Amino acid sequence: MKLTTLISPDQLAQRLRDPNWILFDCRFALTRPESGRQAYLKAHIPGAHYAHLNQDLSGPITPASGRHPLPDPHLLADKLGKWGVDPDKQVVVYDDSFGSMAARLWWLLRWLGHEAVALLDGGFPAWQKQGRELSSEIPDARPARFPCKPDHRLWVDSQAVLEALRQQRLIIDARPEERYLGLIEPFDRVAGHIPRSLNSPFEDNLDMRGNFLQPEELRAQYETLLQGTPPGEVIHLCGSGVTACHNLLALEAAGLPGGKLYAGSWSEWITDPSRPIVTRGTP
Repeated sequence: MKLTTLISPDQLAQRLRDPNWILFDCRFALTRPESGRQAYLKAHIPGAHYAHLNQDLSGPITPASGRHPLPDPHLLADKLGKWGVDPDKQVVVYDDSFGSMAARLWWLLRWLGHEAVALLDGGFPAWQKQGRELSSEIPDARPARFPCKPDHRLWVDSQAVLEALRQQRLIIDARPEERYLGLIEPFDRVAGHIPRSLNSPFEDNLDMRGNFLQPEELRAQYETLLQGTPPGEVIHLCGSGVTACHNLLALEAAGLPGGKLYAGSWSEWITDPSRPIVTRGTP
């Protein structure tokens, strides 16, 4: 049975040597872009390949794009094939930041038509805390053919967001509250949020240990936020289209699938001064 949302360290440990399972280490820090790779080279879950947010999971930045544009789907599919991913492989992704980075690869694989991908609940810290096996060996890859079948219904662009605003559709922002409110902005040149968007920080998907809440808890939390809006009509964003994937994963785990990712997110939205924004102190 394929896993499509979350996997526990116990479950992963039982299949660690399974040749039909492929692991990806997605550790990354926005302020130190090479720190994740350096940590990976020191120690990682055995058999895991390293996927770099900027170099592997994003496309080139342009003046009109956000900080992490979607990668070219054909280039990403080719890369995944070289890593050994094919339609029969179960993929597991993890990071050391509560899934905030690894959720991006979870979403990208789903975008390309690969449903058998799960995020390691608790991530590398949970694996390490349990005294599980680690390695510094770079695994060999057996190249495979990964079919490129992107489903462009899973994401929207800025024009679709403008139309959603006109139609007063629900938009959910996954950034921390202080960034949403425009109190601080460590990464983008403008602070604030899209008018009428609601704030649901991705950290709210987690319990005190850093694991995802139980599906019924997530469902209750999001049903309160959705207020009867069908999940498939909701647009999700964050700073650059990364942590919003965490909310989309949580919704999937809660049995509320279908949300759309605004891939460019806030960092793209603010590249055009004609787009409306709410800043700190805006009436």
